[in-house]
Amino acid sequence: MPRMTLVALALVLASAFIHASWNFVLKRSGGGAGVLALSCAASLVIWAPFVAIAVWLQGYAFEPIHLALMFASGMIHTVYFLLLDRAYRSGGDLSIVYPLARATGPLLTIVVAIVLLGERPGPLALGGAVLIGASALLLTGNPFAWHRSEARHAVGFALLTGLFISMYTVMDKYSVAVWLIPPLVFDWGCNAFRCLVLVPHARRSDPGSLARAWREQRRTVLLIGTVSPLSYILVLTAMVFTPVSLVAPAREVSILFAALLGAHYLKEGDFKRRAMAAGGMVLGIAGLALG
Repeated sequence: MPRMTLVALALVLASAFIHASWNFVLKRSGGGAGVLALSCAASLVIWAPFVAIAVWLQGYAFEPIHLALMFASGMIHTVYFLLLDRAYRSGGDLSIVYPLARATGPLLTIVVAIVLLGERPGPLALGGAVLIGASALLLTGNPFAWHRSEARHAVGFALLTGLFISMYTVMDKYSVAVWLIPPLVFDWGCNAFRCLVLVPHARRSDPGSLARAWREQRRTVLLIGTVSPLSYILVLTAMVFTPVSLVAPAREVSILFAALLGAHYLKEGDFKRRAMAAGGMVLGIAGLALG
């Protein structure tokens, strides 16, 4: 019965903190097509030397199908980024949009991993995954109030974001674990394809947004461009030797970090509910590690 090793757990937890942090930065900055496109372009430049080193050290042998996998994942990630940004700009709080997207994606991923990849997580691990998902929803408060809130459109975009999270997670697991594409190389290649879409999209949808983003939010662009790839490279590394049905729900601890950042810095409130949800997530992660 598969279990999550301490190394895999450490990689996922570090990734979760980094992921929540750059989402916090994106939300606080106001986002926009220019910020997203420039962040992707910046990451290509920043991470290029590390990719070259990884290719040399690991003796990476390119195959044509690798390019197809990078393209497919890159396009799915592009839609994910656009939906996430739209959810934030539609009036959704970080502590509502982020938990919904992160909880929906991994739970769908577990179903796909069991049905298509033949993974068989144990009862304790499945219980831990469900507990993490329930705790994530607890962070959002009363779900029946979403349709009455001004952020109902943001909720819809968040749920769609979760669907695309599940799609790229399963595909990326297959790419790094079956086709053995080095995680750093795979993420960089996917990002290159994202840039081919996001940069023209920014120019077309909001002329001048690229120059404005660089002029007014240069630090945000460089920060997201640096840490966003790192957060996912750590996850890809864990997925090389760990079932995706365990990695995906463990990533949801990032919800806790996002909720705490939202409560403290964005004044989104209700610390008691967040503390209860945090306890549920800790127990859920323990179930994944032991199950």
